[in-house]
Amino acid sequence: MAENNQAEDAFAFLGNGGEIRQLIREFDWGATPIGRVETWPGCLRTATALVLQSPVPIVMLWGEHGIMIYNDAYSGFAGKRHPQLLGSKVREGWAEIADFNDNVMRVGLAGGTLAYRDQELTLHRRGVPEQVWMNLDYSPVLDEAGKPAGVIAIVVETTSEVLARQRIAREHERLLQLFAQAPTFMAMLRGENHVFEMVNPNYQSLIGDRDVIGKPVGEALPELAGQGFEALLDQAYSSGEPVSRWSERLVLIRSAEIGAEERYVDFVYQPIKADSGEVTHIFVQGSDVTERVIAEHRQRLLVNELNHRVKNTLASVQAITTQTLRGAMSLKEASDSINGRILALSRAHNMLTAQNWTGADLSDVLETALSIHDDPDHSRLEITAQTLRFEPHAALSIALALHELAINAEKYGALSRSEGRVEIVCETTRVEDQEVFRMTWREKGGPPVHPPQRRGFGFHLLERALPVELTGTVRIHHRPDGLVFELSAPLAAVRESVGLG
Repeated sequence: MAENNQAEDAFAFLGNGGEIRQLIREFDWGATPIGRVETWPGCLRTATALVLQSPVPIVMLWGEHGIMIYNDAYSGFAGKRHPQLLGSKVREGWAEIADFNDNVMRVGLAGGTLAYRDQELTLHRRGVPEQVWMNLDYSPVLDEAGKPAGVIAIVVETTSEVLARQRIAREHERLLQLFAQAPTFMAMLRGENHVFEMVNPNYQSLIGDRDVIGKPVGEALPELAGQGFEALLDQAYSSGEPVSRWSERLVLIRSAEIGAEERYVDFVYQPIKADSGEVTHIFVQGSDVTERVIAEHRQRLLVNELNHRVKNTLASVQAITTQTLRGAMSLKEASDSINGRILALSRAHNMLTAQNWTGADLSDVLETALSIHDDPDHSRLEITAQTLRFEPHAALSIALALHELAINAEKYGALSRSEGRVEIVCETTRVEDQEVFRMTWREKGGPPVHPPQRRGFGFHLLERALPVELTGTVRIHHRPDGLVFELSAPLAAVRESVGLG
């Protein structure tokens, strides 16, 4: 009975309950270098009691061999190695990391400490190699003389946290790759100040070669102030609801050399929420649609212009038909004149349509108006013309005027005889500080010229309509040696203007 009481007294420092306490009581410590429990020094008993009371995984490595004494939490960490590890030498118990633990014992028994964070080791806890990560803290345990007699190791496994961080890092990298490869522009903004965290190449291209990472929108892109975009970001951040816009105009300064540039974008500001429901980020995604908006604008202009020109064309055809029928002597004459004039109008329209009705070169106007007549190689036409580009309305009016002059010359003037010639001079000059366009049609070698007894559509076009259309003046001289036609108009009224397109 006395012996039993003595044994119980020897294990009193262990306390009651727990698997590890029972194993320590039953273990044959006499077979280890630290000897029977009854012989343990007070420092070892005290340290063991502290280890057993801790909820954190702790193992004590006692003596020069590092005999292992640990608590319940550490037994869970040890896996299938428990309970064989209890009372074993650390070098043998964890043979796969013997060199690591040799260093721990060397440093600890010399009075030093060690600390590792997310230390990666390969352990065989379940019979197979396993990569694990741990936070490890090692401190010496002092004996009664104040000398290191063992090492306390606090072991906190962080494998799940490390793997989670690695998974997040991979997802982040994959997100960056998606950002980089996305056909649209993208950015991630953090916090209520909308600080740039990520931008993809398309976003970088949109804003120019500027380093915006880590900067609030207002600082990174100061030219956006007053354009409403920061207010929309604030709205998305405070409401938690996405904000989208289509064909939104913005002005950016992408380079100091070019200065302010007008762009148009489709975009959405998508709030990103934490688990608590609080908005933490704004995801920006969109497309630069400047070219589309410009094309749509041009299309609207072209449609409007087309409608206008169709009305004008119908009015022109109506005028040609009415005026021609009114002055014709016969149905055949009327039919031939109407067909010829509509053909001339059609060719002039084709010439302008080929250049999207932006204008036409003087040389093209002359070629279009004169090539359908009896002198296709222009051997009887002496043309002197400067390089000049007409605006569409002037090109059309001058082409029709040239057609009427050529028709008249073929029927009654110089081109009605083989020896007849026509001299055409187109030039620009300055009259009283104003640039003026002049065109002269001079016939030679034709039959004697007399003023017409009746004036039909042709002379109505030349004498009345043309001066009004070009805000200029027209003079027609019926000289004995040939007809002379003179047109004078302000250059600004006929020349194509250069715009932004």
